[in-house]
Amino acid sequence: MSFVETFNQLPEKQSALLKKFSRLLEPCDDRMLEAMARESAAITRRHFGKTIRLFAPLYVSNECVNNCSYCGFSRDNPILRTTLSPEQVLAEAAHLHEQGFRNVLLVAGEHPKFVSEGYLQDIIRRLTKTFPTIGIEVGPMEDHQYAELVLAGAEGLIVYQETYHRETYSQLHTAGPKKKFDWRLECPERAYRGGFRRIGIGALFGLADWRTEALALAAHLEYLHKHCWKAQFSVAFPRMRPYAGNYQYTPDPNRYLTDRQLVQLIAATRICFPTTGIVVSTREPAELRNNLLTLGPTHMSAGSATDPGGYTGAGCEDLHRTERGRRIDIAEEEKTRATEQFTIDDHRSPEEFARHVDQSGLEPVWKDWDEAILGS
Repeated sequence: MSFVETFNQLPEKQSALLKKFSRLLEPCDDRMLEAMARESAAITRRHFGKTIRLFAPLYVSNECVNNCSYCGFSRDNPILRTTLSPEQVLAEAAHLHEQGFRNVLLVAGEHPKFVSEGYLQDIIRRLTKTFPTIGIEVGPMEDHQYAELVLAGAEGLIVYQETYHRETYSQLHTAGPKKKFDWRLECPERAYRGGFRRIGIGALFGLADWRTEALALAAHLEYLHKHCWKAQFSVAFPRMRPYAGNYQYTPDPNRYLTDRQLVQLIAATRICFPTTGIVVSTREPAELRNNLLTLGPTHMSAGSATDPGGYTGAGCEDLHRTERGRRIDIAEEEKTRATEQFTIDDHRSPEEFARHVDQSGLEPVWKDWDEAILGS
């Protein structure tokens, strides 16, 4: 049995917890929302203390074999691409380390030719010397491949379903292995069997009805807590951002997650899943992130770049385009920097953001894990 079977029975078959979650997402007045926010904040402090864990994404490649209509890295987008060498990744990592980060998330498009067998393992082994917490956000893999990454030193995996609406998923994913909805849906379970101790899931809000997405995401989270209980879980609610390719969809108020609805969703999630980490990235504007700080989030990125080499310029000398997986060299004058996956909205430096966290009465946590914890 996998989550696919549970998912296929939604929304007709819901647990008591999911019914409560659904009620909390119903339209409500300001008084009700404020009460939810206060409860969410109190639960967060009770389980996580006054802490915000800081992390940074480190993009190693924007090559991809998938055609995803909403993503800047989509295969047929004529973007500037590059894949960093392990040495260039280390240069990017050194920059993040100097800024204070000890928690890094390796991100790559899905392309077996560029992000090939052994590439990630090599990078992870090198990074373990300076980064105690290493996560990955890459194309889905088999159990044994995840086990190899864990053995190399990775301990966290992030995989977003993008949309839990099957029809929308099929329309948006037109080529590549990512077309397989169920294969992606089962990814967290394979990662768990491979040995990952931290697993993060999420949906990209703006692609389908937001309440439907939220219910499926909550059902997925509930299932993982029951069946993969040795791991720690986090959830994210990223919203559509501008990107290369300019994905357009028919305006629909049911798809768009407003700031107010995002607050309601975070509060409902915290009330129903008190021990689950909640991630808010630099996709969101600084003012909103400031207002969300004490509400329920436990993990936040800062000073992020969403392109390979975005921190130091590494890899710019090898910029190129691709056509159906074939490399197309470009003129020297075109070589600026690799294309980002999406634009960020909070441009504060890690130091600035950490200072604001501290001024808000919370503690910015740069390091929350060390291998010595597992010592005999």
